[in-house]
Amino acid sequence: MTTTTVTLKIDGLEVTVPEGTMILKAAKDNGIIIPTLCNLEGLSPYGGCRLCLVEISGSPKLFPACITPVSSGMEVTTKSERLTEYRRMAVQMLLAERTHICSVCVANDHCELQSLANQLGVDHVLFERKWTNLEIDSSHDFLVIDRNRCILCTRCIRVCDEIEGVHTLDLKLRGKDSQVIMDLDEHWGSSCSCTSCRKCAKVCPVGAIYIEGEPVSHTKHKDIAEFITERRQRKWKR
Repeated sequence: MTTTTVTLKIDGLEVTVPEGTMILKAAKDNGIIIPTLCNLEGLSPYGGCRLCLVEISGSPKLFPACITPVSSGMEVTTKSERLTEYRRMAVQMLLAERTHICSVCVANDHCELQSLANQLGVDHVLFERKWTNLEIDSSHDFLVIDRNRCILCTRCIRVCDEIEGVHTLDLKLRGKDSQVIMDLDEHWGSSCSCTSCRKCAKVCPVGAIYIEGEPVSHTKHKDIAEFITERRQRKWKR
């Protein structure tokens, strides 16, 4: 079966990729890294963090690279002063929405939000910060969720649903008030569907879900979804 391909330019580089490929993947496959926090290979795209915004020639709008498919002749810009300012603003808003204090966080030096802030030169927040005081649920035997550090990327929800297949995790409320919940908003230790697989802790980009007593550096494995998906596809093709 012949695969239809599309040729476009990303940052001036001419690339050819399969039709239907998202800009984010097309860029990554050709050595161009676009920052993102919610996107994860092996999971469905979400388009929530807005850090992967790019410019497309001929349009005044910015487009999320993770959910925008390529098209023939498209000219994409992934780096510009405008995009850098938007990304700095997005990181600052994430830092302002919840209680993020790196020095006392379990994910310090192993946090994707912290790393991105350093890359973008975000060393202070221009917005009024909301110091949340949400409950820390440590009722599970070893998994802990601190919603004060959650950036609502939904990686944990998608890996629980799409990879583990149990959909223990979900969201309640809306906007910045949204919170990750277990089953019908129960304590984690009371969940009847959680398999204790730890995948949620492995893909969390910050210190919101972690394994109690285990260094975060040992826990994090954001490629786990892509690894399992690839292995499953390999099995199905046999």
